Amino acid sequence: MQYDVVVIGSGPGGYVGAIRCAQLGLKTAVIEKYKTFGGTCLNVGCIPSKALLDSSEHFHNAAHTFTTHGINLRDLQVDMKQMIARKDDVVAQNTAGITYLFKKNKIDSYEGVGSFVDKNTILVTKSDGSTETLSAKNVIIATGSKPTVLPFLPVDKKRIITSTEALNIKEVPKTMVVIGGGVIGLELGSVYARLGTKVSVVEFLPSIISTMDAGLGKELQRVLKKTLGMEFYMGHKVTGATTKGKTVTVTAETPKGESISLEADYCIVAVGRTAYTEGLGLEKIGITVEERGKKVPVNEHLETSVKGVYAIGDVITGAMLAHKAEDEGTYVAETIAGQKPHINYNLIPGVVYTWPEVASVGLTEEQLKEKGTKYKAGSFPFKASGRAKASMDTDGFVKVLADATTDEVLGVHMIGPRAADMIAEAVIAMEFRASAEDIARTCHAHPTYTEALKEAALAATENRAIHI
Repeated sequence: MQYDVVVIGSGPGGYVGAIRCAQLGLKTAVIEKYKTFGGTCLNVGCIPSKALLDSSEHFHNAAHTFTTHGINLRDLQVDMKQMIARKDDVVAQNTAGITYLFKKNKIDSYEGVGSFVDKNTILVTKSDGSTETLSAKNVIIATGSKPTVLPFLPVDKKRIITSTEALNIKEVPKTMVVIGGGVIGLELGSVYARLGTKVSVVEFLPSIISTMDAGLGKELQRVLKKTLGMEFYMGHKVTGATTKGKTVTVTAETPKGESISLEADYCIVAVGRTAYTEGLGLEKIGITVEERGKKVPVNEHLETSVKGVYAIGDVITGAMLAHKAEDEGTYVAETIAGQKPHINYNLIPGVVYTWPEVASVGLTEEQLKEKGTKYKAGSFPFKASGRAKASMDTDGFVKVLADATTDEVLGVHMIGPRAADMIAEAVIAMEFRASAEDIARTCHAHPTYTEALKEAALAATENRAIHI
């Protein structure tokens, strides 16, 4: 079969890129090694984790805040089998949606492993060993990433597990150790902490969510400790883990060089993700991946060193985010079609789906200080928000950073209720190069959580927030 574009991988980058290619009139095919579309995000990442986060949040609220609302319940129990079944159904609905969209856009799909014969010929190797060859004018590599494993800490997928296995634990563990204080570790740790698990987080760096504004990590750690009883071992270097029966013992080195050990029912290894490029046959077309992280090198148009071969998403440099991959999929599709698309990588938001949620876009205070940029900061706490008081979600704050001279918004960082949704307002404002004054003078409905963003913008412009 001959195609204008063949996409290898059907995750958020791959399927969005394929759909945009088809919309632009390009004959398109997608190769997916698994039986369902959607990649890590839809199958074992974003979607199932959010399903469990929602379920566990309902249980936690029922157990801890419903009585304050005047709702009395007795004999609360977690039906883990049903919770997992609901998660699986959510995943099934979403992956079925991709199948529908492929059919709607007349995109051909092939199940198997895609690999290069040459830059215009792709071999599809199916699970039964049979093969099929596709011809392509352009190829988009969208094979995503896989959990990073530590060489001295073998994952047995039973007691020492990755995020994938953590989505299918059939009981509520009494204890759990999470190695890694990043997004994945904190989200999954939150799921089980809400259900009653004693969760300990071991992080090598001095702060959690270390890539985000320092104030966000400090506040999130405080809230997770207060509301969920999570323990944090910061600045600790994990040295190993062993399993005996149903108990995992994790050993670590403290900042002072002393050794400690933590016992738990499960240990989740969440130390990041590595680009997945195995089996692609990149060497056959002269592409060498980077030694660190196995990333595929690309130019400013996301084209590899081989003309007509592009790469997007987790397999290239940058944040490993589904929405980044989606934008890149659209970008490459429009580039192939001869258009002049644009991505502002500074305005790709980052989100942590704990509760409170954490969201950030643009530059952090630490980055502005490092660059020597003169800026002004305005902050507003949710404890002063009428809407947050009504919902008992008063932890957290919104911070707006603006240029000291021009007042242009340079960064917005928030931790609080529905921050994941609220950050979009900041992204749009910054995309149009809004000033803090622009946000401050935009009428926000009352009572809403987004008023906190307006108040923070007011605080950043002559310190004139109204409600604090």
